[in-house]
Amino acid sequence: MAANTPNILWVCTDQQRYDTIGALGNPYVSTPNIDSLVAEGVAFTHAYCQSPICTPSRASFLTGMYPNATHAIRNGNDFFPDADPLVTRTLADIGYDCGLIGKLHLASAYRRVEPRVNDGYRYWQYSHAPRDDWEHGHDYADWVRTKGYILGELNRNPEGVPAELHQTTWCAEKTIEFIREDRGGSPWLASVNIYDPHPPFNPPQTHREQYNPAEMPEPLFRDSDLEQQTRLQAVDFQSKVRTPDELDIRSPILPQTPRQEAEAVGARDAKTLVAAYYAMIQLIDEQFGRILETLDETGQRENTVIIFTSDHGETLGDHGLIQKGCRFYEGLVRVPLIFSWQGQFASGRKSDALVELVDKAPTLLELAGLTVPEEMHGRSLLPILRDEADPNHHRDFVRCEYYDAVDLPDHTFATMYRNERYKLVVYHGHEEGELYDLVNDPDEFENLWHVNAKQGVKFELLKQSFDASMLAMDRGSRRVGPM
Repeated sequence: MAANTPNILWVCTDQQRYDTIGALGNPYVSTPNIDSLVAEGVAFTHAYCQSPICTPSRASFLTGMYPNATHAIRNGNDFFPDADPLVTRTLADIGYDCGLIGKLHLASAYRRVEPRVNDGYRYWQYSHAPRDDWEHGHDYADWVRTKGYILGELNRNPEGVPAELHQTTWCAEKTIEFIREDRGGSPWLASVNIYDPHPPFNPPQTHREQYNPAEMPEPLFRDSDLEQQTRLQAVDFQSKVRTPDELDIRSPILPQTPRQEAEAVGARDAKTLVAAYYAMIQLIDEQFGRILETLDETGQRENTVIIFTSDHGETLGDHGLIQKGCRFYEGLVRVPLIFSWQGQFASGRKSDALVELVDKAPTLLELAGLTVPEEMHGRSLLPILRDEADPNHHRDFVRCEYYDAVDLPDHTFATMYRNERYKLVVYHGHEEGELYDLVNDPDEFENLWHVNAKQGVKFELLKQSFDASMLAMDRGSRRVGPM
């Protein structure tokens, strides 16, 4: 372990888009605590997940490997294959005290606590989702019971779970408990995995009422999206295309709350959804602020690397869609990624470099003085964080993968390749695809896939994407001899 190895506070929300932070250009949402992190750290404005679905994304950034190499390509897996070590296991092996708060989601949590793997977590406070659908091992539901309430009953409240009993608040409480433990100077890592702003978009009423739907921004939508998404309707997605005033908010997986049931027949427009989404993010910010205050109170802030990110985004009405599935629009695959370490990392830096979430694992390994394995797909961000490299270039391109990731009829396979100008999406086995010129069409309205004048560009990008996929393939165990 390197001298002066820092603590690591790693906060990962679930399904939070890149454009949901005040200091990064959103004037509608209240995020003063995250804004303070932007002001004192490095914010990567073009950070991309490696899958738009939870399990493959989380398996990827916890190992530094693309989903195809982790063998955890979909939600609902029986178990995590554990082919490559989690970065938390590696850090625990050199003396880090690692804690998990919230969801892990490397395997299915359907009506059960997902099976533990060799994850390195000594402290374990588990809550996959704020639902009360298994009897034992749901630490958040047990905490709610200690407060004199039943989570299942609270979830039926049309006004949402009160903020003081919310899963976001519980995550903060348990993180604070972990941070305050006496370790005799040993470093710690807290992996804090908040469920919001994930569907069913049901924030506490106290926070929802602070956002007037009429004042919320419109989603990215044109009438041409109806035709575009109809052409792609065979490709897996959790919602069907609708106009912004009548979105398809019913989830094929999640149970409806009373409020969601009411909105399904009433206010199911995009601006009502955005208001609820921002309300959830405000509660996240408030509880994140409590965690930061604890670091200050305990004198640990200066020796703690803070990471704020999410596993993937949310379509939120863009192009007539909500939730997630096999699409690769910016709102779904581009996420917040902010690093801060007072006095050690650059301050107030906004980097437009293309980066991937797999880059987090090698960054943490280098912070701890470890050598990054050659086979790891991620590339350390430390040179940019330490102001030792061009802050606006890290990768020539980024990739995203979807391999039958959600249990929907088509069982689609698809890949995304995005460089500084173009985004190419290939739906393998389908005639349709997507090609966008992000310089001239940053909101992804003009699909160039069938445009004659762009067929040369498409062919070259197809080759580059295929090469990138082959070079990222799972190569199995390391070579130890000539035969």
